[in-house]
Amino acid sequence: MYRSLFPALALVVATALPAWAQSLAEPEGEVILTVSGALDVTNVGGTAQFDLEMLEALDATTFETSTIWTEGTHSFTGVSLDTLLERLGVEGETLRATAINDYAVDIPVSDAVEGGPILAYRMDGETMSVRDKGPLWVIYPYDASSDYRSEVTYSRSIWQLDRIEVMQ
Repeated sequence: MYRSLFPALALVVATALPAWAQSLAEPEGEVILTVSGALDVTNVGGTAQFDLEMLEALDATTFETSTIWTEGTHSFTGVSLDTLLERLGVEGETLRATAINDYAVDIPVSDAVEGGPILAYRMDGETMSVRDKGPLWVIYPYDASSDYRSEVTYSRSIWQLDRIEVMQ
């Protein structure tokens, strides 16, 4: 009788573990995002590195919105910022988001809310190339709230993102 309880108990324990107690596999493909700084979950040299497949394995969020950089409404798919930060056990105050060309912006961790910004890796179902603002683009659901249609929010919408540093 007790043997039948062990698999169920192991499942309960594994799903009850906080994000920081869970491991993160190493990327097998090309690394498109490296997260460093104040985080609890790492996989390569004190950083959390992700290839596209790893980001796709996290809960995907898709929404439609217009942007000031594109014409019309587009569908964006990616990992929500709050999901990523929760998965990595982030408790910092600010995210220094940096693009391939070393352009950087600061995003407050408080922006990472349910229904908030995503790190988009697809636009209209297609993986975004560097030429098309990829591999990652921080997209807010601009059409969902007038709060997201501000110069401050637009300035945080960094494209060609490849690094995030979590700062205290």
